[in-house]
Amino acid sequence: MIKALALVLALLTLGACASPPPSTGDEVQRLASEIRSLGPDIDPEEADRAARIAYSYTAQLVQEYEITDPPLIHNAKVNKGLRPRGLCWHWAEDIERRLKQENFQTLDLHRAIANADNPFRIDHSTAIISRRGETMYDGVVLDPWRYGGVLFWSPLIEDTKYEWVPRNVVLEKRRVEQYGELLPYVGG
Repeated sequence: MIKALALVLALLTLGACASPPPSTGDEVQRLASEIRSLGPDIDPEEADRAARIAYSYTAQLVQEYEITDPPLIHNAKVNKGLRPRGLCWHWAEDIERRLKQENFQTLDLHRAIANADNPFRIDHSTAIISRRGETMYDGVVLDPWRYGGVLFWSPLIEDTKYEWVPRNVVLEKRRVEQYGELLPYVGG
């Protein structure tokens, strides 16, 4: 059992050390274009602003979180109190919060979790941007955690590394598993 656990931890660590995708220098414009392609009614200015913020805020969070290591090593430092933030859900929460400040009229934001039912992998959280009124499944994953502060983005349907589930679905399932169904209040 200990050998199996050590093997799983070694594989997770190696996965965390994977290199980010190569940089082409026009990442912001490529992301903006992807966001615009979500539908004909996407405001191009909103798409451009969302892409700029996703990249610039990721860079700001790298400094605030004191990122100097691959994601899983940084996670260990956060969990030991050696770094202030930087777990995947911190990234997702902070990116979502920042983008919501823009009050987009043609874009929506979502949160998702992967690996919630996989005992061999840690949960992974992300933010997703979509066309107003669409589900997260029609959106673009914004994941700065995956490569340790380098923004990964992809249409959700093309992100085959993770099976994303709406965050509220995962949290509700956990609440029911932990506490059981809440009974309605019957006065008295």
